[in-house]
Amino acid sequence: MAKDTARFERHRQPWTPDEVQKLHQFARKAMALKAIAKALNRSEESVRDRAKADGVTIAKLR
Repeated sequence: MAKDTARFERHRQPWTPDEVQKLHQFARKAMALKAIAKALNRSEESVRDRAKADGVTIAKLR
């Protein structure tokens, strides 16, 4: 169980202004969703939801 709790340590944490700024920068550089999520230490779902809320387009790279 300890392994699972470590993975979701950031679960439901609010986005900081710095994280939002980095998300926008990464999106402008056409980084893939997976790479952005890893860089921000957030889930892909969280990054996708935040980008959609901000009207930011994430590159569809795989």
